[in-house]
Amino acid sequence: MRKDDCFYLGKIAKKFSFKGEVLIYLDTDEPELYENMESVFVEFNKNLVPFFIEHSSLHKNDFLKVKFEDVDTEADADEIMGCEIYLPISMLPKLEGNKFYFHEVIGFEIEDQRLGVFGKIVSINDSAAQPLFEVINGNVEILIPMIDQFLVKIDRENKKVVMNLPEGLVEMYL
Repeated sequence: MRKDDCFYLGKIAKKFSFKGEVLIYLDTDEPELYENMESVFVEFNKNLVPFFIEHSSLHKNDFLKVKFEDVDTEADADEIMGCEIYLPISMLPKLEGNKFYFHEVIGFEIEDQRLGVFGKIVSINDSAAQPLFEVINGNVEILIPMIDQFLVKIDRENKKVVMNLPEGLVEMYL
């Protein structure tokens, strides 16, 4: 399995018991969706390795307590401590309407209701307080805030994000 075909689910945060159980921090708004998984991919030495789950349960909202097969001691758990957890993109629940996954809109055109199409989304910068669409127009990079009030429509059929942006936002880049 390639990392490009997966999504980041969380990270092995700490040991839970002397029998190899660990707590996985789940980076999701809906942790309950991931309570009964059979397996996950653990990034180990820059490779995704499948780990099978004997049992799991939610723990304090954002954590999943997991007992992996063949992780039976504290020493076994120490080896995977801090490793990132991934799942295949196909396991993401389908979103509809104006809800979208960041990876889903990469490559979509971006259109302002006033200006028309002004570029293509090449990536999403979510390292700041406000996530940004990184848009390319020719050789100019345009940063567009992902604000719900600006978002008009996610047109999956035509691979387009339609927005109603404040006057001057796009023009200051061009």
